Amino acid sequence: MSISIDDLKSGNRRTLSKAITLIESTRAEDRESAQKLLQDAMPFTGGAWRIGVSGVPGVGKSTFIESLGMLLIARGLKVAVLAVDPSSPFSGGSILGDKTRMEKLVAHEDAFIRPSPTAGSLGGVTQRTRESILLCEAAGYDVILIETVGVGQSEYEVASMSDLFLLLMLPGAGDALQGIKRGILELANVMVVNKCDGDNRDRAEAARREIEQGLHYLQSREETVETRVFLCSALTNEGIEAVWDHTLKQLEELKSSKRLDSNRRKQNLNWVKSLVEQQVLHRFWNDGNVQADYMKAITELRSGSITPMQAVDDILKNSP
Repeated sequence: MSISIDDLKSGNRRTLSKAITLIESTRAEDRESAQKLLQDAMPFTGGAWRIGVSGVPGVGKSTFIESLGMLLIARGLKVAVLAVDPSSPFSGGSILGDKTRMEKLVAHEDAFIRPSPTAGSLGGVTQRTRESILLCEAAGYDVILIETVGVGQSEYEVASMSDLFLLLMLPGAGDALQGIKRGILELANVMVVNKCDGDNRDRAEAARREIEQGLHYLQSREETVETRVFLCSALTNEGIEAVWDHTLKQLEELKSSKRLDSNRRKQNLNWVKSLVEQQVLHRFWNDGNVQADYMKAITELRSGSITPMQAVDDILKNSP
């Protein structure tokens, strides 16, 4: 499969989808074409806002993203959504159902939705998400929304590749607030209590007060940016505009202060470190001596003749 940079820059959604499929391919013959496409795309990247979106299961992430996406399109922006679906640890498959939950957005020509399986990658974020961001930027998208699986390790992964991090909460989330890792709350630049409609309004107001009180004891990852808590209903679009206006203001402040460029440079350094670690692990486990030592150590471990630590020492003894 070969895709030219001119084809990608045309903004054709089918071409962009094929390009992401190319970089996600595990086939050795596709890696050279993928690397060339990424190299050609680099001069045309960096112009989009990158926003991470997460929240507990059932908080309405897909509905919120569709509502926000339609607002952005109405303002003349092109929106790409990179939605990460968890793969089954048993079959390796995933549902990839985000397109079915964003019917309006997926049908619009100025929107691109790409659900990708995690395929067992750590943090619940597909290993090629960063590269997909670059391809979306080269294809002319102005805002890239990265939806995570849920509250957990994935938040740290997405924060390392986004400009701002938006965390969705449920009404009556005061008790649930105690169950969320402190680090995740510190990552959030914007917090949104969703489903604030009907009988939920009073509970949503109470949740906002409790979250705001909790935030007094935390420090955002952007020291000069105050984390705000908003109420909204993605179902009725209430409050969506206020969330985006505040988010855009924060993004523009980051850009004008040069912290946006600084953050992205740090993210690239972390990306290099992550890629090196992946390559080292790949080469390690594909080394013939390591595989032979591993099978021998496992056999001895099962027989009870060595301990797990001895097994590790034996495997590493002849490692490259």
